[in-house]
Amino acid sequence: MSQRLLINANLATLAATGEPYGLIENGAVLIDGDRIGWAGPVSDLPESYSSLAKEDLGGRLITPGLIDCHTHVVFGGDRAREFEMRLEGATYEEVARAGGGIVSTVSATRAASEEELLSAALARVDALIAEGVTALEIKSGYGLDQETELRMLRTARRIASERPVHVRTSFLGAHAVPPEYKGRPDTYLREVCLPTLEAAHAEGLVDAVDGFCEGIAFSPEQIALVFDAARELGLPVKLHAEQLSNLGGTALAASYGALSADHLEYLDEAGIQAMAESGSVAVLLPGAFYTLRETQQPPLELLRKHKVPIALATDCNPGSSPLASLLLTMNMGCTLFRMTPEEALAGVTREAAKALGLDDQGTLEAGKRADLAIWNVKHPAELSYRIGFNALDKRIFGGSE
Repeated sequence: MSQRLLINANLATLAATGEPYGLIENGAVLIDGDRIGWAGPVSDLPESYSSLAKEDLGGRLITPGLIDCHTHVVFGGDRAREFEMRLEGATYEEVARAGGGIVSTVSATRAASEEELLSAALARVDALIAEGVTALEIKSGYGLDQETELRMLRTARRIASERPVHVRTSFLGAHAVPPEYKGRPDTYLREVCLPTLEAAHAEGLVDAVDGFCEGIAFSPEQIALVFDAARELGLPVKLHAEQLSNLGGTALAASYGALSADHLEYLDEAGIQAMAESGSVAVLLPGAFYTLRETQQPPLELLRKHKVPIALATDCNPGSSPLASLLLTMNMGCTLFRMTPEEALAGVTREAAKALGLDDQGTLEAGKRADLAIWNVKHPAELSYRIGFNALDKRIFGGSE
């Protein structure tokens, strides 16, 4: 098994070292095959590694590979016209109720072949990889029929074979009610959503189950039906919740031990306490907040107070967050939500890994996967500080560039 020794670098380990960022100045990282064999100050480097050839990084910063833990990158078409509508005064809910929103993407996605979906998605994934992303989550939810939902999930799985990136899939059949089931959400869940979940699971296409709990989507009681099915299949759950109103979706998700609850602008303290007790991660999505010109910010201080892990993600999708930059997401998290740069970096590494159940990623520690990002900066705050600037020097995936 090959070994590489990276020296003369600042390490933002994101480990619990007691230092901000888990920062180690003048550090070294030993890559042993596809794992981190050792990470720490050069002065503490074990003698057994001293004879290895050394790669001098000239004081660059090493972080864990970035993780985008909430995306919808597989879809057909675009919704640029709806962007115009919102600028002309229409709200997100008004666009959705007029037949736009998620449902408009459903038509385009149903019409797209697997190859067309893959080609379009890879362009977005390539943009993320170019910024140091080594893992991402991809949701279904723009098919809303069995054939297209399965096609989306197969496409998501193919991305991991087409590109050097980890992909975790989430079944999002409970995303919206398709036009053919308008006014009959329970029938849709019973006749389409739940059978499709079973079929996708049987084909090995699902890592987690998601839903959209909102007045324009599904009620907590309806989401509970989906989560019960996920539990029977042994699949973890997560939820879009409290984005536009407070229906108690986050507390419901926490009661199922959810990996995460996402958006959370209207989350109350009772929901936060439920998350703290369940260990669920709060995934904040400033791209949607920005695009929709929202004013209700997620309750960051209460999340901090109750020590709920906070992740950040692009929410890359064709409607509410056409964003394919995790670096810009970090800046937005700081500027719009007043997160600290340390929270932002942890949010796209350590906490994002938790949100996806990736126990072997997210920090620079021995035994973790050797998924690294090397940056042409000295201090990790620069990654959140800059706008529209990619400081990536190189990306290492499983020990290889």
